[in-house]
Amino acid sequence: MGQTVFDWVAFNAVRRPAHAALGDVASGRRYTYAEMNLRVERAARFLSDRGITKGSRVGVLARNSTDMVEILFACQRTGAIMVPMNWRLAAAELQHVMSDSTPAILFADTAFLDTAQQVADPASIVTLTGDGAPESGYERGLHGADLAAPRNWPTLTNHDPWLLIYTSGTTGRSKGAILTHGTVFYNMISLNMFSRLTSDSVALIFNPLFHTGGLSAYTIPAIHTGATVHVMRQFDAGEVNMLLSDQALGITHINSAPTMFLLMSQHPSFAAADYSRLVCATIGGEAVPTALVDRYLREKNLPLQTLYGLTEGGPVLTAVDADTVGAHPGSVGTTLLYTEMRLVGADGTDVPTGDIGEIWARGPNVSPGYWQDPEKTKEAFDGDWLKTGDAARQDADGHYYLADRWKDMYISGAENVYPAEIENVLYQLDGIAEVAVIGVPDARWGETGRAVVVLKAGADLNQGSIIAHCRAHLAAFKVPSSVVFTDVLPRSGGGKVVKPELRARFGGA
Repeated sequence: MGQTVFDWVAFNAVRRPAHAALGDVASGRRYTYAEMNLRVERAARFLSDRGITKGSRVGVLARNSTDMVEILFACQRTGAIMVPMNWRLAAAELQHVMSDSTPAILFADTAFLDTAQQVADPASIVTLTGDGAPESGYERGLHGADLAAPRNWPTLTNHDPWLLIYTSGTTGRSKGAILTHGTVFYNMISLNMFSRLTSDSVALIFNPLFHTGGLSAYTIPAIHTGATVHVMRQFDAGEVNMLLSDQALGITHINSAPTMFLLMSQHPSFAAADYSRLVCATIGGEAVPTALVDRYLREKNLPLQTLYGLTEGGPVLTAVDADTVGAHPGSVGTTLLYTEMRLVGADGTDVPTGDIGEIWARGPNVSPGYWQDPEKTKEAFDGDWLKTGDAARQDADGHYYLADRWKDMYISGAENVYPAEIENVLYQLDGIAEVAVIGVPDARWGETGRAVVVLKAGADLNQGSIIAHCRAHLAAFKVPSSVVFTDVLPRSGGGKVVKPELRARFGGA
């Protein structure tokens, strides 16, 4: 039957009722665990009064706020399945998510109300403002909930779905990865052990909460542990530096993509920012430049701990321990507890140590598959092994090193080339703000590399100097044959560079 799911918010409301649970940075709202529990109970009753039962889908189209965290745990209490949606998507893309997940109710930020009305029945929409405004549909629903009426919330097990996270779609139409209470639980336990999260920790969340990075690191683990979560409406490099320096807040845990850490380091406030209270700063979501890790370690004495994972992995599969940052440059660490990994070649057999293969993973933290899509689920799994689509090698000490997305690899003169390796070398150039490498057709070699570069303001770099740098650090077949410059790289909601879009724009011969 599976392990019974327990109500973490209700437990912490008894265990430490006066302890700070949630803080909303933009609105200044603060809630203790007793107050959060009351709001979650009101939200759960509001959902129940709207016909939401175990297994019903609850859509959320909104920027970050403590309201989203409350809705998440109201879904845990009622047995509903939360569907957080990427508000950056166009209406046509959101329509696919809506038609696939069929939520019975859609909480929509007033800023996205027009889009919500294009994709959902207006009668199903409940407005959110993210600031506690009493006129919002969410606040009216909370205050209108009948707390006196008896409620028997369903018994849940680890097999029951809690979240539907729609993948970014960088390799095609987005799919709804099912995260059960069990996958979330086991991933959370592994992260707690690795990140040294305790009930006295304070997490700052600026990753979007429609993404597993924002939910798993460290919103969900912090609430389970009875720690404090401060939620930013959206990422702002200067504001993050300011909040990390705030002694009263005492932020101990952050997580984000390399782009965000890069922007924080490039902001004028970085030099004076005080990072000394941080216990754990994790980085992942795409290839992590070693130059960026080195800078934080050198200038802030802060070990950026690389995580590797994917939505279907629960999401985190490997991590670098704080005391080994820098000891294995470029490593994404070793597997977390409850995770098994293999590196598999094209013939389906494990590759020798040191060789590159596709990462296969399994464990109780891995998604059981895609919502109502048995064909895609079958494609993604070999038995109970999830085929991640990521290429990596492992050294003799058990540390993994990502090569790239299996599909982003290109072949130049019969040699496999992994763009992430080239990008890591290019990030060593001070004048490069962002870079991505793609394969383009070549009459002689079949394919060669093209670097798509965003320069820092005032940088004095050109194609010649960039290629010369690559020649000094890479084998000849890996050196890009061309460089193009652009103002911005296209990114998914999770912060990853969208390589198909880059290939469409810059991939011509």
